[in-house]
This record gives sequence, structure tokens and C-alpha cells, in this order.
Amino acid sequence: MSRFLGIKYDENNKYHRFARTAVITVISLSIFIFVWWAISVITDSTAIPTPLETWDALVDLYLHGDRMTKISLGQYVSSSLSTFLKGFLLALAVAVPTGLILGYSKILRDFTNPVIEVLRPIAPIAWAPIFMLSLGYSIGPILVVFVGIFFPLLTNVVFGVRKIDPNWIDAARTLGASQLQIFYKVMMPAAVPYVMNGIKVGLGVGWMCIVAAELYATPLGGIGFYLAEQATVGNWPGAYAALVIIGVLGLLTIGVADYLHRLLSKRMGMEV
Repeated sequence: MSRFLGIKYDENNKYHRFARTAVITVISLSIFIFVWWAISVITDSTAIPTPLETWDALVDLYLHGDRMTKISLGQYVSSSLSTFLKGFLLALAVAVPTGLILGYSKILRDFTNPVIEVLRPIAPIAWAPIFMLSLGYSIGPILVVFVGIFFPLLTNVVFGVRKIDPNWIDAARTLGASQLQIFYKVMMPAAVPYVMNGIKVGLGVGWMCIVAAELYATPLGGIGFYLAEQATVGNWPGAYAALVIIGVLGLLTIGVADYLHRLLSKRMGMEV
């Protein structure tokens, strides 16, 4: 135990942990906003608005919507969330079983690894014009998000399966478990923490891709379109307001994933 702000801090007390996290978060964000404000004032550039100007643009967007397209903030956010969730669920449905299979089978892993290593370094934004122009504005953005989330999630699942203690598999075989039973009763539960880590990393990358996913989309494409629109006309406070919204959405989704990670780990006896 240590002292925190003059109060004896108990690491095992969840209220103390929450209070400590809250205070550190407030201090960290305050320092960030001060540095942002200082850079804006020192550079005196219209391309770097002050936090207050960004806040005013954010409030204006909330109250009046996009004055150019007459689309509300809620419509932009709901469109982005819809695109993001579809891309995420598609990545989850493909990456998790694929990762489990590749982690389990060395032959398949060796065979597919060259292809994966060629495709993995390609930035999702590079796929954006290809997906948009070939598949349209409804499917294209979803696939851009899918690509951004797929590879971090796949890599973590494969790594998790390969880290499983061989003694667990040997013990299951000794008890008469079949290959299929070993797969879904030993490997799948043991890989859950790595799957959740992959999800958290993938969520962060997915939100990084949302602007690329919506850059070529229609006005109803989401908050990424609004960001590009405002930057194009030189409304930098509006563009920064869009960045703040994307950051908050990313923080919320990653927070949900982190909560589920802790909940699952606790249920499985692996508290983190």
C-alpha cells in the first residue's frame, strides 16, 4: 500500500483504484489540453485551433448539425457506429476461427503465413479507394474497417493458441479427449484472454480506419466524411471536433472491451 493524495491507498480496494484512475485521467487530460492550447497560441496557425474553438465547434455541431449538409451529429455518429460494428463483427467472425485453426495446425500456418505477411503491412487506407470504387459506398467502408481489425485480431489469436501449455493438451489426450474435444474444450477457452487482447487492439485500429473508410463516402457516410468535409473547406475547429468525437467513440468501445476482458478473465480464474 502507498499514499495517494494524502489518503492511504489500498490496491485491492476497487473504490480506491477507481478514484486513483479518475484523478490521474483528469490530470493527464488537463496537461494534454494545456499543451494543445500552448502549441496553438505559439504557432498562431489557423490549422491548429485552440481547445476552446474546438469546443465551440463541437457544441455548434451538437445543436445545429452540419450546416453544409443539414445532417445532425446523431446521424453522423450512428452511421459511423453502424459501419464500425459491421466491420468489427465480420473481422471477429473470420479472424477468431481462422486464428484458432492456424494456431493449432503448423502445416496450415506455414502454408498461409507468406500470404498473411504480404497483406498485413498494407495500410487499410490503401484499400479504401479499391473497395469504394469496386464494391460501392455501402460495403466498401465496412471492408476497410474489417481489414484494419482483422490482422491484429488474427495475430493475437494465433499467438494465444501457440502459447497454450502442451501439458494441458497431453493431459486431455491421456483422459481420452478427441482432437475435436481438445480444440473446443482446451484450446478455445485458453485462447480467450488473447482474443480479448486482440479485440482491444483491433478496436483501436478500427477507429483509426474510420476516416479512410468514410473519406470517399456520401454525406451519410459518417463522422469521417464530416471530418474530411470540414478540412476541405478549411474549417479546422470543425475538423478537430470530428477528431474529438472519433476519439471518444474509440475510448468508449475499448472501455467496453476492457470491461468484458476483465469479466471473462475473472470468471475463468485469471484476474487481470
